[in-house]
Amino acid sequence: MDSTNVLLASSSAGLEMGIREIRKNQTLLCAPIMAETVDKMVINMDKAKQSDADLVEIRLDSLKSFNPYEDLKTLIKECPLPTLFTYRPKWEGGQYDGDEKKRLDALRLAMEFGADYIDVELQVAREFNESIFGKKPEKFKVIVSSHNYHDTPSVEDLSNLVARIQEAGADIVKIATTALEISDVAHIFQITVHSQVSSVPIIAIVMGERGFISRILCPKFGGFLSFGTIESGVVSAPGQPTMKDLLTLYNFKEIGPDTKVFGIIGKPVGHSKSPILYNEAFKSVGFNGVYVPFLVDDVAKFLQTYSSIDFAGFSCTIPHKEDALKCCDEVDPVAKSIGAVNCVIRRPTDGKMFGYNTDYVGAISAIEDGLRGSHNISATADSPLAGKLFVVIGAGGAGKALAYGAKEKGAQVVIANRTYDRARELANTIGGDAVTLADLENFHPVDGMILANTTSIGMQPKVDETPIPKHALRSYSLVFDAVYTPKLTRLLREAEESGATIVSGLEMFIGQAYEQFERFTGLPAPKQLFRKIMANS
Repeated sequence: MDSTNVLLASSSAGLEMGIREIRKNQTLLCAPIMAETVDKMVINMDKAKQSDADLVEIRLDSLKSFNPYEDLKTLIKECPLPTLFTYRPKWEGGQYDGDEKKRLDALRLAMEFGADYIDVELQVAREFNESIFGKKPEKFKVIVSSHNYHDTPSVEDLSNLVARIQEAGADIVKIATTALEISDVAHIFQITVHSQVSSVPIIAIVMGERGFISRILCPKFGGFLSFGTIESGVVSAPGQPTMKDLLTLYNFKEIGPDTKVFGIIGKPVGHSKSPILYNEAFKSVGFNGVYVPFLVDDVAKFLQTYSSIDFAGFSCTIPHKEDALKCCDEVDPVAKSIGAVNCVIRRPTDGKMFGYNTDYVGAISAIEDGLRGSHNISATADSPLAGKLFVVIGAGGAGKALAYGAKEKGAQVVIANRTYDRARELANTIGGDAVTLADLENFHPVDGMILANTTSIGMQPKVDETPIPKHALRSYSLVFDAVYTPKLTRLLREAEESGATIVSGLEMFIGQAYEQFERFTGLPAPKQLFRKIMANS
């Protein structure tokens, strides 16, 4: 176990000692203001106020023309929120490429005119702080920042960096690194906790999609502030969420040291609706948890790194369902039979991990309901899948779950996969047949077959793709697609046009989520709320 591991495994104790007294909502939310003119900046400041930001970061380097004396007076006078001024040079990732003396003079002027905070880079911080010695207003703070656009250093190197930033005269330390893998973010959480224990205000952010969780979870570990954009896509650093998502989707102001962390482990993961579903449901029942997207490359390393009981449960999606099973201390017998888990729970008493599979229940129930609805079959009768020929596309974790579930219901199962050997392996395991994906174009042993796509073919952004040509769909009475973004995939649209009953992956998603929610919280799933949330998302 490495040093990161040790800390995160014991972070609960560290948090208790260091930030027990911190209110849930002490971490500030800062809106970066980037615009080409002062007038546009003033408009965006008002938008930031309306979006519930606590302060604004005014990025002077984004201005096309800048008259320091007049423009700084205007910006400070017109701003309805506390101000943080940043004039980022190109050598630190910004847009300013002019004279250094003029740049630092402008920042000093901002201080004199009443700025609340100024951000200066570590490289020039000592010089800047010496130049304002004895002139600092009482409430004015200097943020000294260091940006690393290449990687995230070790915990030891980050500790040394924080010490150097403090020695340069920082009132507040800011470090921003880049995540090459999601485990890197653990280094930043560790540094944040240690800084809280030693009472040093710290802004610690990891840039990029793999670092996204650092922006949401910083209140849990006691970070001084996080950044949220007022408009989607207009970011001052890679991976910034919107102010609206932070406040509404992730309930940012309700996250505190005791908040339990849940999330979806996948690659890709940005399309997932799970954070919308679970966070809204947590809020509705008053459960102190937050659900985040984890973009994971190596699931074993992820689970080993985030080993604290504060990281309490995970949903697993493509491509990690089979590897996650191998990481669990115990696996539910059904999940073991399927060979894949989509839900991992960490036991609070000893941190042991338990794996479950809720995919097959959600999917098979949705398919049965679809068949009953189309044939007016009573819900009390035997499964309408009994005796049917059930074709599963895909031999991964979801494919295994569907194949197992269909076989349990008495269907004849055929596995279709791009790689025939994988299809054959799964077919042998569950007692079925195997074909290649290409074979499905002319596969027509009987009419009225069931088709279930469990691959990501057709998922956003590649919505024009489909696993099977339209003319081949005439042989199926029902087609199910595990993809639910978009809700109506090309496969489902063409299946409906071919006369088949269609079942959206949304039904599977909602069905499997009921059990996961109950395992996460120990509370009954708010089923009507789940359906309402997904209908509106």
